Amino acid sequence: MSDVILIDGDLAMFQPSFGAATVVVQPGRIKASGPARVTGKAACVAGDESSVSVPGCTYIAGQYSIPGTGTLEIAALAGNQQAQTTGTGGKKLLLKGSTFTARFSVMAPAMQPPPGPGSPIPDPTPSYSGSGSFVAVDATVKAS
Repeated sequence: MSDVILIDGDLAMFQPSFGAATVVVQPGRIKASGPARVTGKAACVAGDESSVSVPGCTYIAGQYSIPGTGTLEIAALAGNQQAQTTGTGGKKLLLKGSTFTARFSVMAPAMQPPPGPGSPIPDPTPSYSGSGSFVAVDATVKAS
């Protein structure tokens, strides 16, 4: 089955739910490195998903209600987000597909208000797992 080819500048949209954490998400842009051109822009190939990084997103997690910050990234693509037969430059093309696995890496932990006098308690979790999907700017060119 064919799907839309991702090109330079297409968006990665993240869902705000990352398990116990709720993230104030922002979209990320994918940078293409494929030699092929689609509507004048470089095509995305396997590995380009690692170019998506959205730093400075705030989050809270359960009792850690004082917001912290972290970075959104793509942890793994779904099986239908990489072309089975079509490639360029020796790598498979990336497709819009369904949903990818996302990772939220904590940079400054959210804090739990102290039960009494004293310092807030930091969230001990270093990263959270979530999901997201791609939004293709040009939906006319497809591959399989």
